[in-house]
Amino acid sequence: MIASPQTDTKFKQMKNILKSLFILVLAILLNACHKEEDLILSMPVVQAGSLISSENLVGNVKGTMQAGKTYYFDKDITVNDGDTLLMQSGVTLIAVGDGTKDKAPQLTVHGTFISLGTKEKPNYITIQNAATYHTEASAAKYDNVFKGSWGGILASPAPVSAAKPNPKGGDVIIKWTHIEFAGAASYGNDASIYKDGDARYAIYFANIEKDFILEDSWIFGSADDGIRTVGGKIAIMRNTFELCGKAGGECFNMKSGTVGDLAYNMLIGSATNALKASNSGATTIQCNVNMYNNTMTNCGFRQTKTGRGGSINYEQGARGLIYNNLISNCRFGLRITTDADQVNIKYNNQYYYGSTSGILAQFLASDGVAKNQSADVKSATAKDKNPLFFNYNADQYDYTANPGPITASLMPAYITTVGTANFSLQANSPGHNKAKTDFTPMAVVKTTGNFGAIITPPGNDIGAFQTDGSGNQH
Repeated sequence: MIASPQTDTKFKQMKNILKSLFILVLAILLNACHKEEDLILSMPVVQAGSLISSENLVGNVKGTMQAGKTYYFDKDITVNDGDTLLMQSGVTLIAVGDGTKDKAPQLTVHGTFISLGTKEKPNYITIQNAATYHTEASAAKYDNVFKGSWGGILASPAPVSAAKPNPKGGDVIIKWTHIEFAGAASYGNDASIYKDGDARYAIYFANIEKDFILEDSWIFGSADDGIRTVGGKIAIMRNTFELCGKAGGECFNMKSGTVGDLAYNMLIGSATNALKASNSGATTIQCNVNMYNNTMTNCGFRQTKTGRGGSINYEQGARGLIYNNLISNCRFGLRITTDADQVNIKYNNQYYYGSTSGILAQFLASDGVAKNQSADVKSATAKDKNPLFFNYNADQYDYTANPGPITASLMPAYITTVGTANFSLQANSPGHNKAKTDFTPMAVVKTTGNFGAIITPPGNDIGAFQTDGSGNQH
């Protein structure tokens, strides 16, 4: 069949139209890909001020420590009021010191400090011989863990002066960061906070107007408190605290003016309490802290003073909500003293596990006023209702023979930061689906932008690890 001239013309027109449409679609697709590529390539790297090129930090510091680089400081360094010091991901900041006088540097923050590590590229604020000290700790040799090799981070507004009559201070925002081996004795550092010879804290934060955000990070080995806050808006989410305090001290000690949430933290081997809230201090804002879905084990046994805590402690006018915490083999369970703000403390759904009768007898500290609650899960006899951690033997230590106080060298090694311990719950753990979820975190800190907190709401399972994959990610 021979096509007519009209048919041939129509065919050519249709062919040209299809060709044009094809070119147009291809152009759109290529343009979209190009724009997506541009978008990916042009995503800004988070930066504050100028990039810091020198590997040695000295005196007053500000700007951005560059991703993947290592920096050092061997004397005190200071972030001034109005300045910001930022660590991009994969940065290591090494404090060069041994804890002796003039060899115990600290990071003083009168402005803003931000550490933006990631799960894939965490940051480290540590010491030169950290690997050796971790190896020693894995063999239950803790002398160097507790000696305090550097001074820690001190964050508070600058002293009032003619140049700075109204210093404001700034936020401290730390994500996916290892902070290790802090707590060197004070040698005239900040006399208003520390007495000469007192151990410093790994982190000290005191600014009721600013945010302290700590997420997915590790506090390992401190001579006294791992963290102490004297005022501040806080969100302490999904962290791991190990071996805080040689013979006294908490993982986290909160004072007057501290307001916010602590959740999904794993707290191991504190000298005294894992978590302590007290309204002692001089601020006008009541200590009001929610503690929920935390896991704590083997806490309180190194404290040498009689009657001190072991897990969660509220005292001296402090208030808050206390739900869904797993308290395994701690010297004392929940302690609410008579002078706490009992009217405004609500608690339930705790999971108490004890491998000895002595621990069972102190599930609720005998010098406090806390009572058994309807939804609590607890051992009826020694070793009853084992929490069934995924890879940790809750009964490995004989607390009958050594009920405390004991020295650290007698206690089992933990080292979850470098070892294989896993405190997730097995599928048949008594803690599954036993949590309270009908309450809301305070969420008092910023939650948007690069520096905002990610506040995980209450989970269905008691403790820091959830079967749905949420909660603590370590």
